Amino acid sequence: MKYQKTLLVLALIASTVTTSTAQASLFDRGGGLLYDNVLNVTWLQDANYAHTSGYALADSTGRMDWATATNWAANLNFDGLTGWRLATNTPVSGGTSFDLYFSYNGSTDFSYNITSPHSELAYMYNVNLGLTNAASTTGASQSNFGIFGNGTTTGQNNVGLVNNLQGTGYWSGAELSPGSGTAWYFNTSFGSQGHVFPKGFQFYAWAVRPGDVAAIPVPSAVWLFGTGIIGLLGLGRLGNIGSLGQSNA
Repeated sequence: MKYQKTLLVLALIASTVTTSTAQASLFDRGGGLLYDNVLNVTWLQDANYAHTSGYALADSTGRMDWATATNWAANLNFDGLTGWRLATNTPVSGGTSFDLYFSYNGSTDFSYNITSPHSELAYMYNVNLGLTNAASTTGASQSNFGIFGNGTTTGQNNVGLVNNLQGTGYWSGAELSPGSGTAWYFNTSFGSQGHVFPKGFQFYAWAVRPGDVAAIPVPSAVWLFGTGIIGLLGLGRLGNIGSLGQSNA
């Protein structure tokens, strides 16, 4: 009985370590790449790489219209890595249609405080970076919003693992509807996702690619607990065999 209790305690501890590790979502892969293990995408660490790389079709600050931004991401070759696209979004409800009704609590697609993984840019802003929106989930004004955490709505800042994050709009790769004249965007100045600007407007672009560029190593603590449990299981088995032998003697 004591042996079984020991196994149970160790299993619970290992489970806790594994769970806490699984909740982490952004990993620095080095070489200018960040991996999100919830969205299962790799981000460019430089949130304005079109500008810092000198992309000719971007304006003097790195902004582009939607078509140019989409083509830039699709043709990007970053140190031999291809397959990039703009960060994008699908209905936060998980359904097939965007909910265009405005909300403050992230329950619709036109909203503040979106934490749904169905919006990659909103998830990065609200979950990975833990930034504050200009309005709370009830619509109350908040002064510590934006990429600087103090209500400043312009400029660029390094936030967490992200470099050169701009305080303004970023294009999503998703159109409002196929062939429409507008596309979704995320405003990092205020923390809001919207769709009211035409594709000809100039916003920034942030490229992502599906999957991970490196295998996530097994945390050493989990490995130790795992090997410890295996060892105890082996000892328990030997103990049972010994007990069986004594009972048969």
